[in-house]
Amino acid sequence: MENRKVKVGVVQATPALFDIEKTVDIVISWIEKGANQGCELLLFPESFIPCYPRGLTFDAVIGRRSEKSREQWLKYWNNSIELDAVSKSAKHLSKISEAIKKANIFVALGVTEKESLGGSLHCSLLYYGKDGKLLGKHRKLKPTGLERYIWTESDGSTLTTLDTEIGKIGGLICWENYMPLARMAMYNKGVEIYLAPTADSRESWQSTMQHIALEGRCYVLAANQIVRKSDYPAAFEEDLANEPEIMCAGGSVILSPLGEVLAGPLWNQEGILTAELDFSILAKSKLDFDVIGHYSRNDVFNFSVNKQPETLKI
Repeated sequence: MENRKVKVGVVQATPALFDIEKTVDIVISWIEKGANQGCELLLFPESFIPCYPRGLTFDAVIGRRSEKSREQWLKYWNNSIELDAVSKSAKHLSKISEAIKKANIFVALGVTEKESLGGSLHCSLLYYGKDGKLLGKHRKLKPTGLERYIWTESDGSTLTTLDTEIGKIGGLICWENYMPLARMAMYNKGVEIYLAPTADSRESWQSTMQHIALEGRCYVLAANQIVRKSDYPAAFEEDLANEPEIMCAGGSVILSPLGEVLAGPLWNQEGILTAELDFSILAKSKLDFDVIGHYSRNDVFNFSVNKQPETLKI
């Protein structure tokens, strides 16, 4: 807790949808921008690589699949990240790692991750250290709605927290943040910097982020993409005919442990939100509420998580 102060950044940007090579270059550009602004931690949105395929149905019909849906899936699958060192993604991962090492900052990057065996896809959050090494990852526990058609579920073994020189970092992806027990799994690890990459651009999402900051008595960083219909490849034009031009308006935000907005929300434009996190405020916020301390009532409630790993000390 002491008197640490850490500058963090949240990226709100547009990927090159369905194009891993161009999106990796965009990621590197924003890492450089974050470093130039003095950030020690940078958060990217949910599935920034290769994109969050908002508005697409993949021709999902119960009991039937189409060749068109398989072709769309293949394009998405081909442009997703595989973490195996000998995979086709290795060169992309190497470029990202080198950029992070040069920038000397922690990075949390939302990707769609491809299984090495079988080829199922996960919505994942990758954690990188200042040396560019992959420290860990969190895979989304429960994809929402039609997301379940393209992403598989994960288990508690990826409810990851990192104890770093800049604080205890962890978080959940998009609507996992509506899962009270998933949040509690993070709080139980003493999370100080709570990361919430998302694809939810509704104004009501701001209330959810504020609630988590107040409930967890932690700093909350939420990152979303800004995406327009015209950003999609021409091949998807027919599928998106009824969509508005601005399909995701953003709403990235940074909040304090007392629910105060420190930066944002940012709407309808790209940018980096930055804020200085004062860790003395974390201690002060626990005076009247501590979800894993004097407000926990362990004499009444029991809580456990299957397979959750120990906090990784960095």
